[in-house]
Amino acid sequence: MKRITRRLVKNPTLMLGATIVALLIFVAALAPVIAPHVPTDPFTGDRLQPPSRAHLLGTDEMGRDMLSRVIFGSRISLRVGFIVISLAGSVGITLGAIAGYWGGRTETVVMRLTDIFLAFPRLVLALAVVTSLGPGITNAMVAVTVTWWPWYCRLMRSLVLPLRKREFVEAAKAAGSSNIRIILRHILPNCAAPLIVQATMDMGYVVLTMAALGFIGLGAQPPTPEWGAMVAAGRRYLMDYWWYITFPGLAIFLTVLGFSLLGDGIRDVIDPLTD
Repeated sequence: MKRITRRLVKNPTLMLGATIVALLIFVAALAPVIAPHVPTDPFTGDRLQPPSRAHLLGTDEMGRDMLSRVIFGSRISLRVGFIVISLAGSVGITLGAIAGYWGGRTETVVMRLTDIFLAFPRLVLALAVVTSLGPGITNAMVAVTVTWWPWYCRLMRSLVLPLRKREFVEAAKAAGSSNIRIILRHILPNCAAPLIVQATMDMGYVVLTMAALGFIGLGAQPPTPEWGAMVAAGRRYLMDYWWYITFPGLAIFLTVLGFSLLGDGIRDVIDPLTD
């Protein structure tokens, strides 16, 4: 425990990532309290105002306060990211555990299905799915989940394969434990660390993918304060009203950076090969 604590304190990557992520979660959780205005309320008299005391990050073409929209956008982006990672991880980890533990034809079927999904680039497959379902944040979440679960399936299978022949698994079988109990009580806890690192790093990329779908109009629909949709709307005013696109883009950048640094830091802390 002291060794892990020392690594936590001495790891600037982890500390910086944790600080950014903690700040994002804090802002998202207290969005209704700290946002100075309702993010969807237009004020036509304040259209495209630069940053000022009244509007710290300026306003958009409808006169809506950009600070309030960016703050509420953090709530949407983080919630979507957690939901997608939870769903994709649940499906992928379950199928990967089944394929790795039972092997044989079961493994062949599961992994060939996984290969079919992995044959397509993530964003291209997500675009195809969300186009068929129709634009909207829920359909975009479904599309991203469909593209993300195969990576967890492959990772989980690679972790289970060497574990299923270990002595503690054989001992559990000899004691009469069921296969499900062995997977849940003995195998899954030993796979948790790499899965946590992967999920942490994927959070940022899921937020980025959802922003990309929102940017092209297939994600959250107006007037929802979603970062990708805000960047898409602001690109029309980039030359004259720089703040419109700058602050939502900066929010996306910080989110991806924060979760990437946090994932790298966690990996360094739990890696037994590091001092």
